[in-house]
Amino acid sequence: MDRNYSKIDRLIASFDEALRISTGEAPVPFRDNPAGDIAPAELDDDQRRHVAGLMRINHSGEICAQALYAGQAATAHDDATREAMQLAADEEIDHLSWCEDRLKELNSQPSLLNPFWYAGSFAIGAIAGIAGDEWSLGFVKETENQVEAHLADHLERLPESDGRSQAILDQMKVDEAKHADMAREAGARELPPPIRRAMAFTADIMKSLAYRI
Repeated sequence: MDRNYSKIDRLIASFDEALRISTGEAPVPFRDNPAGDIAPAELDDDQRRHVAGLMRINHSGEICAQALYAGQAATAHDDATREAMQLAADEEIDHLSWCEDRLKELNSQPSLLNPFWYAGSFAIGAIAGIAGDEWSLGFVKETENQVEAHLADHLERLPESDGRSQAILDQMKVDEAKHADMAREAGARELPPPIRRAMAFTADIMKSLAYRI
């Protein structure tokens, strides 16, 4: 028999998910790592640290994406919106796993601040969901647009020889654009400029800290 979960049930389940995702190993991805059999590049110590910093930012960004979608799904008004959020979250799991794999290859680790990033993003997602599905989808669209832009920036900043990182970020960029299109087609509202600027400012703080910590 199927069970109808209340918002409280979903919030409790989301809290459990938060602990597992922000402090433990990434879940098993649904798709193969796009880096595949690409040969690892010969990186000097400075290049390795730089690439690790970029991939740590992207890993933290995926932690935030999981939290944002979880918060929105927990408070979404419409089942179709909730299912769309879950589908996008599943694809973000792939990104999370691929970034974690690359960090391990670089002998580095995820940001120590990931639990903080998760908590803040979950709160934003939950508030957006309470405000209404159109606003919630608006946050998805704007978030994915900003992530797509910073992935393009990271692709330019990677060493040309680092094909493994490039393959991962290329696929992530494709997926983020698809998620933004999904949100727009589902009826996303355009967020006011002050909110978009605040999101970009917050993301800049996260990127600056995650690169180092």
